[in-house]
Amino acid sequence: MNWLLVFLGFSLLIVLHEAGHFFAAKATGMRAEKFFLFFGPPLVSFKRGETEYGIAAIPLGGFVKISGMNPEEELPPEVQSRAYYRQPVWKRIVVTAAGPAVNIALAFLILFFVAFNFPEAENRVGAIEHDSPAATAGIKAGDRLRSVDGKAFAGDSDSLRLQELGKQIASHECSEAKPKKGCRASTPARLVLERGEKRIGISIYPTYDPEVKRTRIGIEYGTRPAAASSGEAVSFAADKVWLVASGTFHVISHLFESQERKQVSSVVGISDVANQTLDLGVTPSLMLLALVSLSLGLINLLPILPLDGGHIFWSLVEKLRGKPVSVLVIERATVIGFALVAVLMVIGLSNDIGRITGEGFNVR
Repeated sequence: MNWLLVFLGFSLLIVLHEAGHFFAAKATGMRAEKFFLFFGPPLVSFKRGETEYGIAAIPLGGFVKISGMNPEEELPPEVQSRAYYRQPVWKRIVVTAAGPAVNIALAFLILFFVAFNFPEAENRVGAIEHDSPAATAGIKAGDRLRSVDGKAFAGDSDSLRLQELGKQIASHECSEAKPKKGCRASTPARLVLERGEKRIGISIYPTYDPEVKRTRIGIEYGTRPAAASSGEAVSFAADKVWLVASGTFHVISHLFESQERKQVSSVVGISDVANQTLDLGVTPSLMLLALVSLSLGLINLLPILPLDGGHIFWSLVEKLRGKPVSVLVIERATVIGFALVAVLMVIGLSNDIGRITGEGFNVR
């Protein structure tokens, strides 16, 4: 059942993305010939008005075919005035950007409503595991974690920064080549806690947890509602969109660094994570749906063909030049773009295979 829901979720995001292109094309006077979910030979199709709607055989993406997207395409005289490349640059940009815009807007909307029921982690210690390093060191529930190894935490409820502090603790590794459960780190993590009005410094040796395949000190963070008003929900959604957008840009711009390449996933990895996340409940599942929708919109805005961002980029180049870009240049840019997209897909698939067969995704 989970896999069916994952499939339907992906299909919904694709349909909404293509609907953005479709309705923008209609609104700007262009002729949309086809609106299909997936690629390849049609499995089911019907025609209504001037548009053919359908589902194709290869479940990868979808497309809206607009007349005249190839500048050399021969069209009947009555259609030529509505061809894509006969339209002003601004109309083409609106149509191209509408797909990613729908995905980004959908992500924001989901995050807005999730904010009212989303327990956000804060840097307050919640539960402490029995006989854990934290319990032995005297950490108490209610303590606030202010820094690890000098890396400070300024706010109280930025879950992404809490993850960074968790990574800093995990950087203290066991000396054993193949660590076992309870293996103690070879170096201590230096924590600064806030307890009431006092600040306390503690040196603590994390121990290895085979379930998450890293060292931990054995605490869970406390939680609190992320939003109590519409304004806070807007702020919550905007913050999450910005964090994902900046994170995506950072990974793409540092793709030649091995650690950043490990962050790239393909549809295989996303599907596996989605399958696990569905078991955690509605709120985590909606959060993941928003994340995937946002990622789909952002990746499509990269300025390379055949992605939407590539069409926007070359439309802007045409506007600056004052004349169309030659078909030969567009074709060469498309070949290069396909190669870059293929490289990203191979990196993501390679990472996913490693996670599935090795360390796993550690959703929990």
